[in-house]
Amino acid sequence: QVQLVESGGGLVQPGGSLRLSCTTSGFTFSTYAMDWYRQAPGKQRELVAGITSSGSANYADSVKGRFTISRDNFKNTLYLQMNSLKPEDTAVYYCKASRKVYGANYWGQGTQVTVSS
Repeated sequence: QVQLVESGGGLVQPGGSLRLSCTTSGFTFSTYAMDWYRQAPGKQRELVAGITSSGSANYADSVKGRFTISRDNFKNTLYLQMNSLKPEDTAVYYCKASRKVYGANYWGQGTQVTVSS
């Protein structure tokens, strides 16, 4: 059974930091591309950052220089280090696993991040 479980969200002041984790099981993590998405109230879900199975990362312009995506293939875990957080980063953050050759896409349940003073 495939599972993706996000953790690490919470309430943080502007300028603060959080580290999100996405712990996975039920599939061969190292062979999947992994992404972080977020969805703010009343807005569409958007891609925040992605990392390929080989470790190449890409970021949305809005988070470049502030967020870092990484993966630990031994722990089957995806991370998102978020620094210099802004109120506009407030959203539910989701991790996604995908492998195009299988047409597979798996989502976690999300973790809330709130940036507010």
